[in-house]
Amino acid sequence: MAVPPSYSDLGKSAKDIFSKGYGFGVVKLDLKTKSQSGVEFSTSGSSNTDSGKATGSLETKYKMKELGLTFNQKWNTDNTLSTGVTLEDQLANGLKLTFDTSFVPNTGKKSGKLKTGYKRDYINLGCDVDFDFAGPVIHGAAVVGYEGWLAGYQVAFDTAKSKLAQNNFALGYKAGDFQLHTNVNDGTEFGGSIYQKVNDKLETAVNLAWTAGSNNTRFGIAAKYQLDTDTAISAKVNNASLIGIGYTQTLRPGVKLTLSGLVDGKNFNAGGHKIGLGFELEA
Repeated sequence: MAVPPSYSDLGKSAKDIFSKGYGFGVVKLDLKTKSQSGVEFSTSGSSNTDSGKATGSLETKYKMKELGLTFNQKWNTDNTLSTGVTLEDQLANGLKLTFDTSFVPNTGKKSGKLKTGYKRDYINLGCDVDFDFAGPVIHGAAVVGYEGWLAGYQVAFDTAKSKLAQNNFALGYKAGDFQLHTNVNDGTEFGGSIYQKVNDKLETAVNLAWTAGSNNTRFGIAAKYQLDTDTAISAKVNNASLIGIGYTQTLRPGVKLTLSGLVDGKNFNAGGHKIGLGFELEA
């Protein structure tokens, strides 16, 4: 049995079919480069087509593989500075420790988070502590797997209020080209997803969500088809009659173009439909 995924990655294959290849209402540019010294630079900029608001970020990352250390710094146009240090597979095989800090110069607000993760065959554990002046919030998660079956539990405890802030459970099954995932969040939010790789070119996914005390059931269907090695098309629709279409083209190695559109099927003549454009450059 391989190492099971983390709790946040349960059902990831289905989530990716619904999310990747789309960028509704946004014009976005991503640039990734790497210096000769091994420092990785990631720059991202986007503009909202509705509001016209532009945002951007710059991130640097440097890895010292022989020591298992990774250093990263990030700045965004909200004027937030973030710094992180990660130590992996040094204190114990499969153990990962990360300390993240953030600082907002305009307000003086500071925050910190300590993340720990441990994974090996059949089990994946995680514990994060958000440091806050009122009292830290402790997040814990565990996933166990056996012969394709996966079971996970996620909890958050607010020490300032001395009560649970999150209480989630998930169950899934993974078998090659087929994955099933169900979850219950705080005893009120119920969800599930199915992913299937029909063949080397076609992937499909279905998701379903329901809230206790409400008659509103939400569901969606999505598919991704690989036309060739450089071109893929994606489509999805939900019960609100929102229809999404995406087109991804690798123009050349390191250059990718994404076009997407969202159509409101219930109000087709009223307008309000959204389009998106994305460029990814990597050198």
